[in-house]
Amino acid sequence: MRVPFALSRAFLVLLAVSTLLRAVTMLAYRPPQLYWYDSFDYLNTAVTMRPGSGFHPGGYPLLLWLLRPFHSVTVVAVVQHALGLATGVLIYAVVVRRGRPRWAGTLAAAPVLLDASFLRLEHAILSDTLFIALVVAGVAAALWHERPTVWDAALLGAALAGAGLTRTVALPLLALALVWLAGRRVGGRALLAFGLAAVVPLVAYASWAGASTGSDGVALWARTMTFADCSIIRPPAAEARLCPNGTWQDAASEYVWDPRSPINRLPGGQKAGNGLARSFALHAIAAQPFDYLRAVVADTALTFAWTPVPHPRRVNPAFGFARGAWPLPSHPLIDRAREAYDPAIRGPASVDPYAGFLIAYQYPAYLRGPFIAAILLLGGIGAVRRRGAALPWLAATALLVVPVAVLDFDHRYVLPVIPLACLAAAMAVNRSEKPFGETMRSASRFNLRKRKSRSHGLVAVPYWNSRRLL
Repeated sequence: MRVPFALSRAFLVLLAVSTLLRAVTMLAYRPPQLYWYDSFDYLNTAVTMRPGSGFHPGGYPLLLWLLRPFHSVTVVAVVQHALGLATGVLIYAVVVRRGRPRWAGTLAAAPVLLDASFLRLEHAILSDTLFIALVVAGVAAALWHERPTVWDAALLGAALAGAGLTRTVALPLLALALVWLAGRRVGGRALLAFGLAAVVPLVAYASWAGASTGSDGVALWARTMTFADCSIIRPPAAEARLCPNGTWQDAASEYVWDPRSPINRLPGGQKAGNGLARSFALHAIAAQPFDYLRAVVADTALTFAWTPVPHPRRVNPAFGFARGAWPLPSHPLIDRAREAYDPAIRGPASVDPYAGFLIAYQYPAYLRGPFIAAILLLGGIGAVRRRGAALPWLAATALLVVPVAVLDFDHRYVLPVIPLACLAAAMAVNRSEKPFGETMRSASRFNLRKRKSRSHGLVAVPYWNSRRLL
């Protein structure tokens, strides 16, 4: 059986190096990075199988639940590193299968395989690696054939629904994908398959989670705190309690966690005030649309800086490999995760010489902002010229802007943009050969013609030339 894409020697070397880098990362930081409070909210949901924080949907806890029999967060990190490798292979496979040069596939896969930021993310108990893998898998399924089949559309819908249940910022991608499929004229069956594959998981999750989760209003309210002026907004009396109260933060997301911010002073806190916060935010955006747009553009532009901008100023997650030990705080949630999920849970510590290598490696192995801008530009040109580049480029652009528009900029939130933008840019390259599917169909037609010719004692001619001779 022939593999539907060919692995070049350069890509095999790239894959070997990236595998070695992940092994070094496993040796350098033991156990994997556990973040307070996010990692433990995920673990708690995986243990109890009850909805956790409104900021964390249940997709990633489901993966943790599946891996729970191992009772090891180290096993979780191994699986996530494998997902990172699989994401790179999938990008390369789609590019080459669709007839683009192998060097284009290798370059498109290189950032997700080599960038130190992806190594760190895969080595943390966070949802991002699963999210990236699901989005890339969905887009890859859509691009696997020249025109998506019913199964391609179903895989696209299921993968994007899974991504939406992992991080809610993926939900707008479902609408983009539906419009793209309709534009490709895939037919009613494929559209129905996409819709069913997308809706069923979302409805099932909604019936499980019910009204116990939800933080969209709090997030959008925090976004408005960087520009909201209640003398312009004139909110209703109930919402006026959420007006800026003099507390200042240098990043919108910080207002969510500041105990002095208005949302945290409401009776019942964020969970009780989510609907009120949403209403306030929508009134603020309607009253100050240009201020909102200015805030979104300014924060999105942080992506393209050459030197990563600390945002908020107290952190700089772009270069996170360091030496040291990071003890965990004393908290019942951590004790519960240690008891029910992994008894070896503790604060991670660096191990030399592996950590020293990664600390030096992370600075050159970081995709700088201007390069991200150039890749997006190339992908945008390809999206106009070639239908194959449109979906990954639209998805990359949406994932760049939507997190900033609904909450804030974060270097972590930029990472899902990179593999999609690279895939779009690679699809913009001119074809070097026929797509694999077309080549196989041509070969099968040639063989069929050859067999028929032999049966009649005629000279065999290729199928694509025979019409001229008949």
